[in-house]
Amino acid sequence: MARAVVIGGGIGGLTSGIALRRNGWDVTVLERAPKIDPVGSGLAIAANALKALDTLGLGDHIRTLSRIQGQVGIRRADGRWLVHTTPDAAEARYGDSVVLMLRATLMEVLADALGADQLRLGVGVSGVDAEEGIVHTEDGDLGADLVVAADGIHSKVRQTLFPEHPGPTYSGVTAWRGLIPRGDLDIRSTESWGKGLVFGVTPLAHDLVYVYATDVLPAGTVFGDEREELLRRFGDWHDPIPALLRAADPGMIIRNDVYSFDTPLPAFHRGKVALVGDAAHPMTPNLGQGACQAIEDAVVLAHLAGFPAGEEDIAHNGKERTLDGTHGGVRRADGGGGIDREGRGGAGASGEGDGGEWGHGRGALAGYLGAYTAARLGRTSKIVQRSMSICRMTKVRNPVAVWLRDFGVSLAARSMPDMMLRSMDEVLRWRPPVTAPASGPASDMGDRHPLQGR
Repeated sequence: MARAVVIGGGIGGLTSGIALRRNGWDVTVLERAPKIDPVGSGLAIAANALKALDTLGLGDHIRTLSRIQGQVGIRRADGRWLVHTTPDAAEARYGDSVVLMLRATLMEVLADALGADQLRLGVGVSGVDAEEGIVHTEDGDLGADLVVAADGIHSKVRQTLFPEHPGPTYSGVTAWRGLIPRGDLDIRSTESWGKGLVFGVTPLAHDLVYVYATDVLPAGTVFGDEREELLRRFGDWHDPIPALLRAADPGMIIRNDVYSFDTPLPAFHRGKVALVGDAAHPMTPNLGQGACQAIEDAVVLAHLAGFPAGEEDIAHNGKERTLDGTHGGVRRADGGGGIDREGRGGAGASGEGDGGEWGHGRGALAGYLGAYTAARLGRTSKIVQRSMSICRMTKVRNPVAVWLRDFGVSLAARSMPDMMLRSMDEVLRWRPPVTAPASGPASDMGDRHPLQGR
């Protein structure tokens, strides 16, 4: 059985482990922390990620955790709506709305689905040999046919594979996050914009409210009391923001500076190593797509990596995967030539090469990882850029510029009532890869790449 070692037990790492296991891989997920502690924050699982989780049998369970009701959207500091929509409108457009949930809950669901025997806690990774697929750990070396680096925004593996890349840069904003008891407050999911300030409110399960806020500050700024800093900035904003902050436990508020990529990586793979999640494409939280893109990465990577030798013919029963097939290298959806190590079309990824346990040899593995880069690099780079563009809009402080921003958003929303949703079509209409008969169409998505959505 082919072996995969996943570095990092976060959302991207756990999802990668689950997806690869379902395709017959022997998976070990390494996490340096001695336990997976609950983190006091929430996250959004949007329609694209829910569809990806459906392929792992987890989507319906996650959907039951949704607590969104009524209008959702962006407001001014005084409470006036700039743009809004409803969960029903999102579901009608994308087949799903969005689930806002505790990060800790998602981690628990993923860890349970992976299995305790596949997760090794308290194991630090000191290095990786990408060409040989060797992971150096504090407990010794592990050999693998595929290494998945999900070691986060400051990924050591990424630095090893791409030492010339500048890495993530400071976005210019710092972000607070916290969980607050709901009490008897009427809570709707909204985000409010002010002069260089943002405050978001989201109802969660168990009568909790997830709040987040951003401000433009120098990197590394230190405060003695984070709640007092929030009250000073947002204490006169619209309800229920002041009441929530007064009810907050200071110990449940955390703050981190926000980093993102200005420059995309040249590839998401090298040798036997593939990067997923923040290790591959760190982004600001403005689109709510950080976790979603990590989940997409995991599902696409497992799909392209396919079934190890001896498993594939049984599992596919005469079918092959779209885009890259499993027989004779990497097949494009249009039936053309392969995709080489750099993600370019051609005949180079024929699948020939030295064998090993991985069913199609080193040459095929390079081809499948090249296809992974081809499928994911362009899409995630666009999302990183879009998220940073919104971040820049929220950083505006000049009163005239703030007025112009708010007026422009409001005018566009009145002129195009579905603007808030339509602007997200390219992100949310993505669908996970499918299995199609080898002799038929690559997918039901027309001439579009089945891994890149509409």
